[in-house]
Amino acid sequence: MPPPGRDERAWVRGAQAGSASDFEALFRAHWPRAYRAAYLVVHDASAAEDIAQEAFLAAVRALDRFDRRRPFGPWLHRIVVNRAIDWSRARALRAEVELGERAAPDRPGRDPDAVAAALAALSPEHRAVVVLRHLLDYTPGEIAELLDLPRGTVNSRLRRALDRMKERL
Repeated sequence: MPPPGRDERAWVRGAQAGSASDFEALFRAHWPRAYRAAYLVVHDASAAEDIAQEAFLAAVRALDRFDRRRPFGPWLHRIVVNRAIDWSRARALRAEVELGERAAPDRPGRDPDAVAAALAALSPEHRAVVVLRHLLDYTPGEIAELLDLPRGTVNSRLRRALDRMKERL
């Protein structure tokens, strides 16, 4: 992940000072990846949109605690991914209560469909590290920092997740 540009730092500074236009610039710059991260964890477009929006609102509320020397994107992605994991856990719990067990459709299809199904079958914690590493291009060290986990835990989750996906594929 490249270091934040001068524009991003200025936007953060302005947003911290209450500038709606600077916050809007941050939103426009980071919305696509925030939404994509949420969607890849929850596999529900409507929920992903809600999660990404809620994450931006949470970021605004906590902007006074944000360290401007650091890039905004990873900080926002941490909020997004944690909210997406929480949403996935709550959905799984609701499904267990309503149906007695969580069942995922197992349908054969094209390779992208099979990969998406294998990703969807992972636990939210495993899905999050795969999304961050292989779809959003974070390094294991960056993922560890984003999720506040030891790097060994990130590597272990990545390995287990990829092994499970390989079994399904």
